Amino acid sequence: MAISRRLLNEGEHVILSTRTHVKVLILPAVVLIVLAGLDGYLLSLPDGQHAGTWRWIIGILGLVLLVFFVVAPFLRWLLTTYTFTSRRLITRTGVFTRRGHDIPLNRISDISYEKGLIDRIFGCGTLVVSDASETGRVELRDIPHVEQAQLTVSDELFHRADPATPRSDDGS
Repeated sequence: MAISRRLLNEGEHVILSTRTHVKVLILPAVVLIVLAGLDGYLLSLPDGQHAGTWRWIIGILGLVLLVFFVVAPFLRWLLTTYTFTSRRLITRTGVFTRRGHDIPLNRISDISYEKGLIDRIFGCGTLVVSDASETGRVELRDIPHVEQAQLTVSDELFHRADPATPRSDDGS
């Protein structure tokens, strides 16, 4: 899940790397189960005058629905990553067209989190990164263990702001 080493600058190391919580795959899993059951039932109907044609139509329609409502969300989940390094926040997303966004850590002015009821049940939340740009804030939705992620990044920001503070890690 970590970002490729070739995308890091010399002396840069990964502090936190994650993707969205698995909860985003619950609805696609339910759609997959319903689709499989429905397709199986419809394809097992007795033969009629145009049964072969209808089986093809049902099969193709089932495949299209599978791609749009199961495969696409899974690929979006798999290919979306959020990485905090010792120098920047790196976001990467997209299946066919990849989008990336980097925010230098020295431009981040605040980092907080938000958790709704469902987020609390699943142990995730939204990490809100405020920076000194025109957009003002970046929301990283459905981050697993969002409180720990916020603490980890806040600690790194604190150590960047006060280099005299001793570090408990490898000193980099």
